Amino acid sequence: MAKFTKKKSGDLPAISTASLPDIVFMLLFFFMVATTMRETTLMVENRLPKADQVEKLDKKDLVMYIYAGKPSERYQQKYGTEGRIQLNDKFASVSEVQSFIYAERETKREELIPYLTTALKVDKETNMGLVSDIKQELRKAEALKINYTTVQGDALENQQ
Repeated sequence: MAKFTKKKSGDLPAISTASLPDIVFMLLFFFMVATTMRETTLMVENRLPKADQVEKLDKKDLVMYIYAGKPSERYQQKYGTEGRIQLNDKFASVSEVQSFIYAERETKREELIPYLTTALKVDKETNMGLVSDIKQELRKAEALKINYTTVQGDALENQQ
């Protein structure tokens, strides 16, 4: 006949660390895939106006961004407080918008050029004259698909 032995009081088996490197690498790959890097450093203030009828753009890789607004605090001593244009990572004048559009078109495949959209991210306090000048330069460059970037909200709050 077999003998029955009592369980020992609360001894836990040792934790196996064999799968620990696998877990670490899975976490590493997850963060590598899930992290997105910011393409440009914002040098202008960019409090976007609110709108109630907004649509999301399908393909962000076919969008060229033009930022406009007064320089952020760390750039105000050098560039002042007047509205400025930012193209990629540098301040630019209105006359440089056309060459920016041509340079961006050069980086895209020829069949994608008709689908390129120019997104204007303009601070809500920016002078409309600057926006009109940008639009005139876009017309000269034949960049006629323009998107005004806004934030979802009540449009009447923009008047405050």
